[in-house]
Amino acid sequence: MRNNIEVVKTLLEALPYIKRFANKKIVIKYGGSAQTSNSLKEQFAQDIVLLHLVGMKPIVVHGGGKSITNLLSDLGVDTKFIDGQRVTTKEVMRIVEMVLSGEINKEIVSLLDNHGSKAIGISGKDGGFLKGMPKDFENFGYTGNIEHINPEIVNNIIDEGAIPVIAPIAGSSVMGHPGFNINADLAASKIAVAMKASKILFLTDTPGVLNKEMQLITNLSIEKTEALKANGTIRGGMVPKIDACIEALRGGVKKAHIIDGRVEHSLLLEILTSSGVGTCIEL
Repeated sequence: MRNNIEVVKTLLEALPYIKRFANKKIVIKYGGSAQTSNSLKEQFAQDIVLLHLVGMKPIVVHGGGKSITNLLSDLGVDTKFIDGQRVTTKEVMRIVEMVLSGEINKEIVSLLDNHGSKAIGISGKDGGFLKGMPKDFENFGYTGNIEHINPEIVNNIIDEGAIPVIAPIAGSSVMGHPGFNINADLAASKIAVAMKASKILFLTDTPGVLNKEMQLITNLSIEKTEALKANGTIRGGMVPKIDACIEALRGGVKKAHIIDGRVEHSLLLEILTSSGVGTCIEL
């Protein structure tokens, strides 16, 4: 009986958050270890389906850098990075699109379908959803930035009662152009703004933003976040995620979260509990 009461208490704790975010769009950037562990994949799918079934409108934007690198290695294709971003040659672009739009996107869609929600996978090329431009063609090749977003195709998927699953490949206005490889964090931020999302969450391989004593900082403002960047507390691979959070917040998203995708059901713990498990940034 005691265990049953604890279950009820947990459900009641979640109720205010379910009410608050009912019919709200929530963008989830899915990557890191959560994308490579079979058990974490299943738990991620369960979390997304539960959020969907209680009335939220999750939008999944996924990366796939490790899988791309592994396939390039298997094929004997060289790949290099500048400041953490992949240099995308025309040959690499073919592999990037194959892995993101073909392999990973469809796997996520299948997982969500198997757990009880209809999901529809798209590339940013589909329906002209994402249009890109070169980041710096001379140095980065077909690695790009988002120039334009047409939210209609994703809104149509949501209106059909499905979960959009988006591969961060952008099309081009130039005929015959192979498109652009877009950083998934940047894509998620831009999509959250364009879709007028209430929240954006980034699944990472760290607990969140840490202070210099390596302790989790649970709440931050943009001002405090920028101060931590300036004094070197926030550095390395966390910087682009923080920049994506700030861009989303300045574009109208209410809250941005950085959470540990290695924690079981981290999405539910962050969205549906008062304590959360990661770092929440807001204006």
